[in-house]
Amino acid sequence: MPDFNGRRYLCNFDYRRLPHLVTDVLVIGTGVAGLRAAIEAARYGQVLVLTKATPLDSGTAMAQGGVAAVTAADDTVESHVEDTLRVGCGLCDVGAVRRIVQEGPECVRELIDWGAQFDRGDDGRFLLGLEGAHSHSRILHAHGDSTGAEIARTLHQKAAETPNVLIFDNCFVIDLLTTEAGCVGAVTYNPRFGIQMFWARQTILAAGGVGKIYRETTNAQLATGDGHALAFRAGADLRAMEMVQFHPTTLYVAGATRTLISEAVRGEGAYLTDKNGERFMRDYHPSGELAPRDVVSHAIVQQMVKTHSTHVFLDVRHIGPTKFHKRFPYISKLCEQFGVDIATDLIPVRPAAHYMIGGVAVDLCGRTGVRNLLAVGEAANTGVHGANRLASNSLLEGLVFGREAGLAAGEALNGGASSGRPEALTHEAPPSHRRELDLPDVANALRSLMWRNVGIERDAARLTDAGDVIRFWGRYVMDKSFESPAEWEVQNMLTTGLLMALSALEREESRGVHYRLDHPKRDDECWRRAIRMRRGEPDLVVETEPIPE
Repeated sequence: MPDFNGRRYLCNFDYRRLPHLVTDVLVIGTGVAGLRAAIEAARYGQVLVLTKATPLDSGTAMAQGGVAAVTAADDTVESHVEDTLRVGCGLCDVGAVRRIVQEGPECVRELIDWGAQFDRGDDGRFLLGLEGAHSHSRILHAHGDSTGAEIARTLHQKAAETPNVLIFDNCFVIDLLTTEAGCVGAVTYNPRFGIQMFWARQTILAAGGVGKIYRETTNAQLATGDGHALAFRAGADLRAMEMVQFHPTTLYVAGATRTLISEAVRGEGAYLTDKNGERFMRDYHPSGELAPRDVVSHAIVQQMVKTHSTHVFLDVRHIGPTKFHKRFPYISKLCEQFGVDIATDLIPVRPAAHYMIGGVAVDLCGRTGVRNLLAVGEAANTGVHGANRLASNSLLEGLVFGREAGLAAGEALNGGASSGRPEALTHEAPPSHRRELDLPDVANALRSLMWRNVGIERDAARLTDAGDVIRFWGRYVMDKSFESPAEWEVQNMLTTGLLMALSALEREESRGVHYRLDHPKRDDECWRRAIRMRRGEPDLVVETEPIPE
């Protein structure tokens, strides 16, 4: 794939003509993982944090669901580990799973010490919820269905109070800067200052997910796969790029963007019914509505086909409007805005792209294969989620591995990490002789292509077609040097989307969130392995590796 593989930097730059900022640790992203990493790294040196919007614009802030942690007397670490491994369908890194489950309760207590307000009953105990595939009620929520927003608020406040942390908003990272010494920072764009160069001894990539690569998603506009594409161009390995989780229940209103209806609603007893009023989940899994997310999403798709419908329904009428309003104030308001009376009406829902499991391959401290570069959150692949994420483990992962990455970056400063001083780096791409495409049209077409061909159900023909079409667009888009974030986003989306399609084509089995119509069975003998991808000379390098026991 020469048009993608050969492109190292997206913009032209000359270090002699640009402003420079120097720091010890550079963090890219202000979600739970990025902010937690920044707070930890600040114990060791100066930390600059970059976000392409505002500090509270992140996937974390949008998370309705809770954070899973062992806090109840009748719950155990082993139970949470077993639930995570079972849902991960044989591809979880057991060591990574144990790390987040064992350290999770401490990280939650830390958040509470910093001011996070989780929901409690009259007796002062946590109101712990039950979600799909959990064997215990262990989900902590804040303000009913605004847990992510509360965690984001708490971490942002803590970061703002930390003397060594400074946050730059509206700062789009175009590319990571690399030399023979490894990653030395990033080249960025700010609408006020233009292109800038940030130099750092350690860089932590926490740029979020890929949901906006799909036509239907719960993700914010920011989730364009930037971190995955940045790391790929910088030479890092990406792992499990075929694994993207689709949330079973998003509000379906024709013409409106998809909005999440939290899994906690089903945890409170909501039913899934088809257009004929039939509950159907027991036909697909004994746990019914509380089956793992991959099972529920696939079941809904199949039921929609059977009933010739565009959606199914959530029935919450038996929960009662008073209880529902109190437990899910945001969802209640959302339904009201679209004219859905939860006391009498069914809530129309269908699946949408939700969470990127695949990402930059990292170890248990967040370190990548590129020296001085770490990655956390949705931009990374720790191996925790395997082939399917257990509900409410993502915020937990961000807290635990964000702390680990911040600690590793901080300790590396004392271990002689590269100086972070400006270097004589320039880049001048040759002019393109191909015609330009309409980039907004390419972006919209890509989203539709990914939804049709690299969505919940896949096969070789559709995946091959997706790869061919993205390569075609790439020949006219990736050879050009653009000047705005919207244009760089399209280049990132094409890069990340292609890696996802090619990885999905490589895995010839069905497992977790990856369902192949032409290979419908799980194949442990051949495919209990992870797929790794990286830039090569001249071709993309694709390898597989065994799953750590």
